[in-house]
Amino acid sequence: MRVTQHPSNNAVLGAPPGMSIDECKAAPITRTRYSDGSASVATYWQLTDDERAAIAAGGMVRVEVLGASMPPMIVSVG
Repeated sequence: MRVTQHPSNNAVLGAPPGMSIDECKAAPITRTRYSDGSASVATYWQLTDDERAAIAAGGMVRVEVLGASMPPMIVSVG
């Protein structure tokens, strides 16, 4: 998958401290705030033809977050 530009994108995340741009490419993001005041950050990903075929054949989507834990997340299609 490749991170891709979306019309709602309003910021860009760069590589974290200690990691080069070659190791972690910049990602366009959409920062939003829900009516209860909680914030969220969304990225949009485009699947390759091979990935689409793998999912159609029952393959799974893996979400990996670097670190010792994982924040609350939403994974959706849209």
